[in-house]
Amino acid sequence: MSTSSFSSLFSSITDLFHGFYSRLHSSLVSPSLLPLPRPRAIAGPTWQEIAKAAQDHRDASIAALEPPLPTIPWEIPQDVSQIPKRIFSKEIIAITEAAPEVLVAKLASGDLTSVQVTTAFLRRAGLAQKLTNCVTELLSTAALARAKYLDEYLSTNKKPIGPLHGLPISVKEHIGMEGLTLNAGFISWHNQTAVSNAHILDILLAAGAVLYVRTTQPQTLMHLETSSNFYGATVNPFNRLLTSGGSSGGEGALIGLRGSCLGIGTDIGGSIRSPAANCGVYGLRPTSYRLPNEGFSATMLGQEHIVPVVGPLSTSLGGVKLFMKTLIDAKPWLREPSLLPIPWNTEFQLPSTATGGKKLKIAVLSDDGIVKPHPPILRAISTVVDKLKAIPDIEVVSWTPYAHDEAWTIISSLYFCDGGAEESAAINASGEPWRPLSRFILTDNPNMKRHSVRELWEWTVKREAYKAKYAKLWGDVDVILCPAGPGAAPPLDCARYWGYTSQWNLLDYPALVFPVTKVDPEVDLIEEGYQPRNEDDKYNHDLYKPSTYANAPVSLQLIGRRYEDEKVVEAMEYIKEKIGLPFASFV
Repeated sequence: MSTSSFSSLFSSITDLFHGFYSRLHSSLVSPSLLPLPRPRAIAGPTWQEIAKAAQDHRDASIAALEPPLPTIPWEIPQDVSQIPKRIFSKEIIAITEAAPEVLVAKLASGDLTSVQVTTAFLRRAGLAQKLTNCVTELLSTAALARAKYLDEYLSTNKKPIGPLHGLPISVKEHIGMEGLTLNAGFISWHNQTAVSNAHILDILLAAGAVLYVRTTQPQTLMHLETSSNFYGATVNPFNRLLTSGGSSGGEGALIGLRGSCLGIGTDIGGSIRSPAANCGVYGLRPTSYRLPNEGFSATMLGQEHIVPVVGPLSTSLGGVKLFMKTLIDAKPWLREPSLLPIPWNTEFQLPSTATGGKKLKIAVLSDDGIVKPHPPILRAISTVVDKLKAIPDIEVVSWTPYAHDEAWTIISSLYFCDGGAEESAAINASGEPWRPLSRFILTDNPNMKRHSVRELWEWTVKREAYKAKYAKLWGDVDVILCPAGPGAAPPLDCARYWGYTSQWNLLDYPALVFPVTKVDPEVDLIEEGYQPRNEDDKYNHDLYKPSTYANAPVSLQLIGRRYEDEKVVEAMEYIKEKIGLPFASFV
């Protein structure tokens, strides 16, 4: 063998081993990077057996409740939102339908014990699972032991342990809890466990929270619905023909049914806001790098092209504010250096009038110019705007959407810069089927491409140029009012237009979803003779049948500039105070 041939062979072998060990090292963060065996070589249980084991574990955790949940003696209706009132005592209803800021005050004063409150939420969460398929497991033993400890602490020390003393909080499954599974919706990741708590959970525990239930998420975490091969589909508590939203759809359904009053979701394209909107609760997508992300399970960890965020879903706006302030007051940037050291600002953020009151300039974006919202959404916006215009210190102007189609091209090109390789590998490793919305965002996405480093830089330049152009549009506008989606919660597997939420992920704007009303089939009629603008618009228009969407929550979204999260919350407080939102009851 010639010297040159030997050198070439040696170089090839070296490259081979270097590549293998590089992937092995990376798999400690993203196990989907491990070299995958051929399907015939897969050892161990089938994906169906793995899913059955997960379901059995969940069911056993609910069956362990004492006393056992009563059997529902009648056929489950399409709208299950009122069933808890027919099942539980007045005491449980009063506790679980109280706002989190009310509960923490009563817990701190000793008017309620944490054991009382935790027991009530465990029972209502167990029922919520039976009605909407939203839970992966109850954590009864650990939660009640924690609650008992907190009650004893209060009794001994005559003060609460922190601002969340005794409050139960629900957690999306891919947020790591020490010693518990962490699958992120992939069957092949079923035996992963978290070696420690996610950073956010350590802060919440230090503040006195009780972690009592984990909630469902979709395959890939990249759906605006919640559907996986572990548990199937999570449905909407107000209309079980419709989706709860996603990817934090377990949280949405659970909180919508008041099986939780405050929960943790994540958002990279609408995954907090979609379920909040669909289930009639509040949900905030904060600006990036304000809240801790350390300790989550997902593919593509470390990518910074479109930064995922963690945030709250709650039955009240006060719960959103409590969550944000508690976490930021803990100075999470000291442990997680990527976070920005910006304290939660408690001073007034809105401009003042000459008499010392507040004033607010709201720009209204009713339609993004690509997909026209369904009639219930347009009715909600029109109703809110008419009421706002009657308030002397609120100015309402129109917002002209700037190239929202370009925004979708950019963000959908940056979601999977490896061409979807990690997502695909994680699905295929177990032989589990691809869910319809996994195919939609991965294989049917025309902007899906494996980028070179040069191409990634080019798309980043486009992203920043678009953000700069959009920033120039603001002027003296305080917040933007817009839809949270192109309709209320759609039928299962039909959430295929992300533009009303992903737009703000690309721009990295804080976005707050809030409930307004419900679909009324007698009022929200089909727009006859409508000529769709494009295929996406036609798909969305054809989905709408008033009877199909009956009673679904109708929500809207309030948007602010980057790092004006406090201003968005304050603006929402002001709007609620002035016009009396919501206009329908959700409990």
